[in-house]
Amino acid sequence: MAEGLSELTRDLPRDVVRVLSDFVDAAREAFDDDLLSVILYGSAAEGALRLTSDVNVIIVLRAFDRTKADRLHGPLQVAQAAIRLAAMFLLQDEIVAAARAFAQKFADILRRRRVLFGEDSFLGLAIPRSALVVRLDQVLLNLALRLRAFYLERGQYEEQLVGLVAQAAGPLRACAASLLELEGRSAESPKEALRRVTESLGEAGWGAVLTRLSEARETRRLPPRVAADVVMRLIELAGQMRQRVLALG
Repeated sequence: MAEGLSELTRDLPRDVVRVLSDFVDAAREAFDDDLLSVILYGSAAEGALRLTSDVNVIIVLRAFDRTKADRLHGPLQVAQAAIRLAAMFLLQDEIVAAARAFAQKFADILRRRRVLFGEDSFLGLAIPRSALVVRLDQVLLNLALRLRAFYLERGQYEEQLVGLVAQAAGPLRACAASLLELEGRSAESPKEALRRVTESLGEAGWGAVLTRLSEARETRRLPPRVAADVVMRLIELAGQMRQRVLALG
């Protein structure tokens, strides 16, 4: 097991810890001194991993050497199949550019990350406010477009709509956390941020929507004929959040 990893992953499921540890060991062996850090981020770093969650990691490298990278094919495929590992391979000199281009993702990474190996490559990283406003608007718009399209394409399939609701939980919560930060406020977690954003809308019914959102994410189940209504409310929510982002811009 990678040195110190058991302490960093003590609140994760045992199978996730085992596979993640094996992957970190494999990355260290494959990339050798080109490997600067392995950073866990998202719900796993928050200790809130659910059935629908990916296990997200960033591998920060000095260089991407083909011979070294080839050694990681097998371990990566095993981890992807076993725990839905989603890996980003980022060069050290790409960090600032990536944070600008994908400001919303990196804002969430800064909020929720654990260093599993090496240095904290994101310590001191600053995301320009203007970049975050633009990217947050894009993410919310894209989410609304995807929800509408999926609803029309698969709306007659209840189980698939429940899966869509579950997948929307993470992006909406992360967007809410960024929105609060841009407005000069904060929350203890992205989940709490979304609750605060919906409360500030001053409309009834959002509490029930958030309950269904959590239920879908945690269990992949909703009562019959509920998912379609939730999807429509999430489309509405994405639009209202986007209007607040545009007002900031």
